[in-house]
Amino acid sequence: MTVHFIGAGPGAADLITVRGRDLIARCPVCLYTGSIVPAELLRYCPDGARIVDTAPLSLDEIEREFLAAQRDGKEVARLHSGDLSVWSAVAEQIRRLEHHGIPYTMTPGVPSFAAAAAALKRELTIPALAQSLVLTRVSGRASEMPQGETLAAFGRTGATLAIHLAIHALPKVVAELAPLYGADCPVAIVVRASWPDERIVRGTLATIEALVAAEPIERTALILVGRALAAEDFRESSLYDPAYQRRFRGRDG
Repeated sequence: MTVHFIGAGPGAADLITVRGRDLIARCPVCLYTGSIVPAELLRYCPDGARIVDTAPLSLDEIEREFLAAQRDGKEVARLHSGDLSVWSAVAEQIRRLEHHGIPYTMTPGVPSFAAAAAALKRELTIPALAQSLVLTRVSGRASEMPQGETLAAFGRTGATLAIHLAIHALPKVVAELAPLYGADCPVAIVVRASWPDERIVRGTLATIEALVAAEPIERTALILVGRALAAEDFRESSLYDPAYQRRFRGRDG
């Protein structure tokens, strides 16, 4: 018996990996977060599978589901939105599995920032302008930000920022970043990236609050800030320059 943690992707059911889909298909137990994981993924479950929506459950209750599956010798597909590596609350579940000696695997998923970039049809790193992407958030009820991991600290780098779980704190985001990036810095908010009701709000640090006030956003939104979002007149990468030599190009001169 094994618990398979699976990154279910940002929303669209066909953005799950082939490995993730195949694991769901072979597991007689599926735990998923119904509030943010699309129900369409459950069609991959085998007939007769035990399907449990963990959205209303506590960690203790989820642990009991793992233990029940262990007693019955049944593999578990544990679906989380996006990718498992950030803000998935997987670490605390793994700690309990290890305490009970229950084996587990981890299958990555398409992260929300990648789906948002695809929706915007933008590359988030641009030569000589922005070569770093910072994934961050603001303090919330579920967890506080560590001291030093502030928007201002990240903003001083000039990197593209992908700010998660922060739509409720948009005024704070604008107030902290405008002095660093400039009021005219591009901002894009992608709501429910890759879902059928996906929505994009584009503006600047000077205009984005008014734009959102006109069409309020409640949750499941990613805020992107940085010059790369609207870059047009930029230097091309040397990667495809004819004078740039690399061993895979396979030609001289």
